[in-house]
Amino acid sequence: MKVGVPTEIKTDEYRVALTPAGVRELVDAGHEVLVQHGAGEGSAIADTDYAAQGAHIVPDADAVFAQAEMIVKVKEPQPEEVARLRAHHLLFTYLHLAPAPELTHGLMASGATCIAYETVEDARGRLPLLAPMSEVAGKIATQAGAFMLEKPLGGRGILLGGVPGVAAANVMVIGGGVVGMRAALIAIGMEATVFVFDRNIDRLRELDVAFNGRADTCFATTLAIEERLPDVDLVIGAVLVHGAKAPHVITRRQLALMKPNAVLVDVSIDQGGCFETSRPTTHTDPTYEVDGITHYCVANMPGAVPITSTYALTNATMPYVLQLAGSGVVRAVQDNPGLKPGVNVVGGKVTYAPVADAVGVPYVPLEEALGSLHAV
Repeated sequence: MKVGVPTEIKTDEYRVALTPAGVRELVDAGHEVLVQHGAGEGSAIADTDYAAQGAHIVPDADAVFAQAEMIVKVKEPQPEEVARLRAHHLLFTYLHLAPAPELTHGLMASGATCIAYETVEDARGRLPLLAPMSEVAGKIATQAGAFMLEKPLGGRGILLGGVPGVAAANVMVIGGGVVGMRAALIAIGMEATVFVFDRNIDRLRELDVAFNGRADTCFATTLAIEERLPDVDLVIGAVLVHGAKAPHVITRRQLALMKPNAVLVDVSIDQGGCFETSRPTTHTDPTYEVDGITHYCVANMPGAVPITSTYALTNATMPYVLQLAGSGVVRAVQDNPGLKPGVNVVGGKVTYAPVADAVGVPYVPLEEALGSLHAV
C-alpha cells in the first residue's frame, strides 16, 4: 500500500504522524511511504531522516493525497485537506467528530473511509491511541494552569505549591481517567492541595492507592462540585465519554461561585468542552476571560511538545498502521475487533453511533457500510 504523511496545518500544530522508525517498518513490510517535504520539521525530524529509511519525499500535500491510498495524520483534516480526500482513501487520524458536524458532513461527502484514533479500543475496552496524548495533555494542563495563575498572565497571583507559612493552591480535577490522573500527579508533585472527582467508585479506589493518600478523591455530583468551587484556584476538566460530546460539569452560573481570576483548563475541548463557557483556543492565543474566570481551552495541547508527543503517539499507532496497510480495512477490522469502533465514516455513512447521534445523521452499522466496500 502507498502510505502518505502530509504536513499538519492546524494552527500551532507541530507533530507529525510518522517517525523514521515507522517508515522503516512500513518499507520493510513492502509498502511505499510518501512524506511531504518538511512534514517532520516541527518535531525535529529532517527529510533526510525519512529518506534514509526509504521514504519518498514529495513536494506538497497535493502530491501526498494524489498518490497515497492511506493518509496518516495527527489532527482532524482541515477544510482544504477534506477537499483532497477521495473515495479510495483510507484516513487514519484523530477526528473528534461529535462536536464537528461540518467536518463530519465533509468526510461523508468525500466517500473516504475514516478511522479515528480516539475511538479505537483494545481488548479491555480502553483507548490505546488516545492514551499517550491524554498522558501528555494531563501533564500540560497542570503546567499551563500553574502558569496562568500568575498575575502577569491574568491569574490570581498564587503559586501552586505555596511556600512555608503560605498555603498552597487548591486544584480540582474533574475526571479520573488518564488525563485526570496525570494532571493530579503533576499537581501533587508541585505540592498543591488536590481534589480529584469521578463518578466511578472503583476508579476512585484505584486513584487513592496510586496517589498514596496525597490527594482527596471525591464522588462527582453536581452539589459536591458546586460546594468545592468557592475554595479552588485551578480547575482541570478531564471528562471523557467515548467518542461523544463531553457533558458540561461547570455551568456559567457556577462561575460566580469561584474566586476572581481563578483558572479553568478544559482538556475535553476536542470533544466540545466540559465547561459551558469553553470554546477552542490556540497556543498562540490560549486564554480568554468569562465573568472574571480565566479559561485555557487549547484544542491541541500535546502539540506544544511535539518531540515528546510525536514519538509517544507513533509508538502507539504504528502496529495499527502496519495492520491497515497490510490487510486493508475490511480484513483488519475482522482480525482486530478493537479497530471496529475506530471506523467512524465509510462511503458516505457514519458508522459510529455516538457521532451519528451527536451530529444528527443516520447511524449505519459498520458491517452494512463495509458490505459493498472492497478492501482498501
